[in-house]
Amino acid sequence: MRNRSTTKIPMPEQEPARRVRNFEEVAFGYTQAQAKREAERCLGCKHKPCVSGCPVGVDIPSFIEALAEGDTAAAARTIRRANALPAVCGRVCPQETQCEQHCVRGRNGEPVAIGRLERYTADWAMEYGEDDPPAVSNGIRAAVVGSGPAGLTCAGELARFGYGVTVFEAFHKPGGVLVYGIPEFRLPKAIVAREIAQLEAGGVVVETNCVVGRTVTVDELLAEGYRAVFVGSGAGLPTFMGIPGENLNGVYSANEFLTRVNLMRAFERGAQTPIQPMRRVAVVGGGNVAMDAARCALRLGAESVSIVYRRSEREMPARAEEIHHAREEGVAFHLLVNPVSLNGDEQGWVREMVCVEMELSEPDESGRRRPVPKEGSRVTLPVDAVIMAIGSSPNPLIRQTTPDLASNRRGCLVADEATGRTAKRGVYAGGDAVTGAATVILAMGAGQAAARAMHEDITNGVV
Repeated sequence: MRNRSTTKIPMPEQEPARRVRNFEEVAFGYTQAQAKREAERCLGCKHKPCVSGCPVGVDIPSFIEALAEGDTAAAARTIRRANALPAVCGRVCPQETQCEQHCVRGRNGEPVAIGRLERYTADWAMEYGEDDPPAVSNGIRAAVVGSGPAGLTCAGELARFGYGVTVFEAFHKPGGVLVYGIPEFRLPKAIVAREIAQLEAGGVVVETNCVVGRTVTVDELLAEGYRAVFVGSGAGLPTFMGIPGENLNGVYSANEFLTRVNLMRAFERGAQTPIQPMRRVAVVGGGNVAMDAARCALRLGAESVSIVYRRSEREMPARAEEIHHAREEGVAFHLLVNPVSLNGDEQGWVREMVCVEMELSEPDESGRRRPVPKEGSRVTLPVDAVIMAIGSSPNPLIRQTTPDLASNRRGCLVADEATGRTAKRGVYAGGDAVTGAATVILAMGAGQAAARAMHEDITNGVV
């Protein structure tokens, strides 16, 4: 029986006053009854418009139909055929601008909660399902650089084709941005570890503490017998504004701050890489990374945390859900404001952020209205910590140590968008290393596409 409700089943979650004091996951996820009821809202459209909005091509109506019929195992199998990291995607994908945006149910109310249903299904499978057995080996080896969403997806897809896949990760833990960039309260690291364990059960080998470009080069991997190499090394090089005072103590890049909190567990007692206690924090930026940094700062004990963003809320690239949660937790928003300098005390610690007010004029190259300073305006914020969350770019190490691997003016590797093929024979690339910082699911789509192109090229003797 179809559920004709025009609204989604609400997602149970921690109360703001409680969750701001811990790093436990904010959302609890659906119960079986809630998932079934939400699945019954799906209209089962034959032309499946929602699938066109999924970068990895999950057969969304089929898995939701299985949930509505009470067959969670079938739903999990359907998702897993296209998505190597479903429990991750169910938590952090911007479904509202992808699959759910195309949902017909959303024309007269809210779309089906596809992301929440994917999360429920993946979590159920982790507890009750079985790992996929390794595919029959084809005797060919392939290498993957980076164990973030692009690399893991590429590795999983190649393993499914029968390749012997080794993933080389620079950090001591695999997962890339999933472990160093996204906070525990949005994506528990146990979930990431379990997803990676499933890939390993399928035959993928992960080598940590291996910096490709230093420990070994891409050319050396090819010389060692790897038929093809996929570069999914991400975009971990932080961007700064270039304003006076950015070298003061207490000024962090979001990359450093979040890595200390998430990967190095700075929020735990006795952490080996703690963060200096902070009372008044300003986070510069308006994306998901800025929201993550602000919400982490609150949980570390800050008395006040502000988002400083040069455009209006309408132009913020962060998910609406993340902005909503940040506001609920007490983050203040200083919009249409831009920092111009940071002032410090005699000991070299940041103490003040000087800003100018902005107004929006014509759209810029991205289609957003261009912010320009207001004449004579000035806003001063007292701070003892500043976190710059204004973007990042790929580390130059791989392009500097790999001849014939082209890059653009932003330092991103040049690769075909549909296949990941680069100008260097046998080398493919995708994810943030190619696009610059983007979403988890877009990186996964690039990894999937590259794996299929690698398989095609190896099969046809191109590499």
